[in-house]
Amino acid sequence: MKLKNIFPFFIALLALMTSCNDEETMTLLDEIQVSSSFVALPLEGGSTSITITAKDSWSAEKVTTEKDPVEWLTISSTSGSAGETEITFSAPAALDGRTAEVLLNTGGVTQRINIIQGLPQISEVPVAEVLAAPDGKNFRVTGVCTNITNTLYGNWYLTDETGELYIYGTLDAKGGTKNFESLGLEVGDEVTIEGPKSSYKGNPQMVNVMVVQINKSLVKVDSVENAMLPLEGGDFIAYVTCKGEGLSVEIPDDAKSWLSISSIQTVGTSSVVTFKAAVNEGGDRETTLTFSTTDGTKEYTSQTMLSQAGSIIDASIAEFLAAEVGNTQYRLSGVITGISNDTYGNLYLRDFSGETYVYGIEDFADKGLKEGDIITIVGTRAEYKGTPQVKGAVLESSISVIPATIADVLAKEDSRDIYYMVTAQVTSIVREDYGNMNLKDSSGETYLHGCYPGYGASGDDRKGLIAAKGLKVGDTLTVIANKGSYEGSNQLTNGIYFSHESAN
Repeated sequence: MKLKNIFPFFIALLALMTSCNDEETMTLLDEIQVSSSFVALPLEGGSTSITITAKDSWSAEKVTTEKDPVEWLTISSTSGSAGETEITFSAPAALDGRTAEVLLNTGGVTQRINIIQGLPQISEVPVAEVLAAPDGKNFRVTGVCTNITNTLYGNWYLTDETGELYIYGTLDAKGGTKNFESLGLEVGDEVTIEGPKSSYKGNPQMVNVMVVQINKSLVKVDSVENAMLPLEGGDFIAYVTCKGEGLSVEIPDDAKSWLSISSIQTVGTSSVVTFKAAVNEGGDRETTLTFSTTDGTKEYTSQTMLSQAGSIIDASIAEFLAAEVGNTQYRLSGVITGISNDTYGNLYLRDFSGETYVYGIEDFADKGLKEGDIITIVGTRAEYKGTPQVKGAVLESSISVIPATIADVLAKEDSRDIYYMVTAQVTSIVREDYGNMNLKDSSGETYLHGCYPGYGASGDDRKGLIAAKGLKVGDTLTVIANKGSYEGSNQLTNGIYFSHESAN
């Protein structure tokens, strides 16, 4: 490391060790006090003691992770009573500097003790080794800046041939924060950084890194035209500055069937690359285009993204759940079975094939929708912690389902467009495959001609509800159905199962 960077680097290291709970660390606690909240151990191994003064019993615990169980640190006592106690921290010899944290807990408060053995050494490694390393270890790593997500704090992605690493916070040349733009780092630049490995919710990252060197890219995408192409296709144009030996363009294999290069025009270091996109007969699609050049010894790259709108795909919920996460638009229809947020429209939607979570519907609070209503939405396939969900949903249409008694429904005109929600007891099952049965509530009795697994069922998908749900005589069934008649007798028809309660 350059000499001028040593001092700010160690300031950053100490800041990292205390940043999680600055208020607790810097405040003198009444319940427990220590002679020192910072313990230094020699690299060749040894011990250091501090004195604890507590008003009540206390306990000590090491902060561990899966990758760093801190087995190298020994604490002479992990609990004690009120009064003054001396505890000793010990560690065997180490080849490299390392850090740890110990928590002293008493009376609902926590005092943090920061442990450092030797001076953390900087190892120059590939990204893959950083990803696999324990938290707290310091590294030097070189790669290409492939994406910048925050230009104030300096959050970005560094990529080399072994993997991709998220950088959460970048210090400026003087070790300061919130000054990322002063570094002049751009996507495509090759950069060498130093800093500690950390993780967030199990995801590896480096935090508050120092930039050692920036090697400016010899190729850069300055601007683009038509970054979002229509369904009909058309031209996408990239304006590129290239200061290397020639310009090459890479279209990913999965986009070559619909995207091609129609022309490359170069004047000096400026190039205009025009791409031709075909008509999109499927869902929304996108691809990342890579522009490359070389200085004779090293390759430099820059990337840009192209998106194209697609058709909306009509899908059952089962088909939607089986689809890949992406920007493709799906049209789904079903019954609202539960609403978890009536402001944003977070709800559960079910059809004959399955059920999915909808993470919000645009302007839901103004729609007047309720549980039991039948809706059609358009949204994309997303997921949260591995669980599928609909994202960015827009309501296309809705049918308000009317709660009613059997007598209320039988008094209405026949209609396949009006749906009623009826709750009644099953008095007999006439045909098990299609769910034909007799129902009774306090207002009367009726015949239900068909009870299907869910909205949208047709053909054989209408069969099997009785067996699948274990429905039997005596159970209380809630069904959504039309008013119909057969040979002059009123009845419920085209039933959609909503829920039931077992008689047992």
